[in-house]
Amino acid sequence: MIAADSRTLQAAASMSLTGLMVVAAWSDLRTRRIPNQLTIAGLVAALLVRSLFGWPALSAGVQGAGLALAAGFVLYAIGAMGAGDAKLLGAMGAFMGPDNLIGALALIMIAGMIVAVVSVARKGLLPLLLVNTLDLFRSWKIFGGDGQGRRLTSPGALTVPYGVPIALGTLVWWFAGGVRI
Repeated sequence: MIAADSRTLQAAASMSLTGLMVVAAWSDLRTRRIPNQLTIAGLVAALLVRSLFGWPALSAGVQGAGLALAAGFVLYAIGAMGAGDAKLLGAMGAFMGPDNLIGALALIMIAGMIVAVVSVARKGLLPLLLVNTLDLFRSWKIFGGDGQGRRLTSPGALTVPYGVPIALGTLVWWFAGGVRI
């Protein structure tokens, strides 16, 4: 274990997480992609910083990453989120650990709804957003749908750069919630 106080390590985690989220949001805004190199670097940074806190912190980071990746890939599988967004959730989960994951995901979901509504309202397409959202829910097999329906790749699909809500929700939860590794 490196000889450093926990405030210094916490600051390193905060700076790493902030950098990851800002770059991911910016990339998603500009290119509608979140590069694998960025999400992998974020995951590695989270686990590296957590390892400096000891085995329990590292283990919590691995658990958080796994749970967040699982949630992200469910959303990806149903066509509600891109793969880069899902992988960014995994890196976020490694920083948060399982104890802070639900709160962060809740804020990400709220931020995502706000960004989506504002984005489509600016284009005058709010009714289409509601129709597409209902189609998405109706298509889910767990609700008795046929499993087909609108996806991010569907022609005319309304999409938002979800890296932005992920960054917003994550950073608000991290700093306002006083997350400590």
